[in-house]
Amino acid sequence: MKDPAGKKLFILVIISEQKLYLIEGNKILKSYPISSSRFGTGFTKDSFKTPLGIHRVYKKIGYGVPLGGVFVGREFTGEIAVFPAEGDLITTRILWLEGLEEGKNRGGEVDTKERFIYIHGTPEEHLLGTPASKGCIRMGNRDIAELFDLVEEETPVLIFP
Repeated sequence: MKDPAGKKLFILVIISEQKLYLIEGNKILKSYPISSSRFGTGFTKDSFKTPLGIHRVYKKIGYGVPLGGVFVGREFTGEIAVFPAEGDLITTRILWLEGLEEGKNRGGEVDTKERFIYIHGTPEEHLLGTPASKGCIRMGNRDIAELFDLVEEETPVLIFP
């Protein structure tokens, strides 16, 4: 994806750092704390692990949803999460990921999109910086709202250990 000035934007997630970076060309524009899976990294369906490798933003979901808005099945329920809350709620915005590496994170039992792996907000912001999710990349609600506005569908997402 290119911004209007023609520079390439991409998202880099470093699991060992529990950080997400928005990068333009070779410059870090933003850095955010995240929570990846408490079950580690992996690719298989129903493993609840965060997949590694090359992905892209398949779909952006949540335009205009208030901070803390709760999603079920990628639909805003009308509910606003109380903070801090327990549980693996999906809040504020969703960046639905699609794997681009056939046999690694695309296709069959390893398909990131079919596993419904997202970058999304969480009401458990107190856990950011530590692995706590069931496979997705969790972010603070203000952070995911900001990132959502800065990227487009098809933005590359690289997830490294």
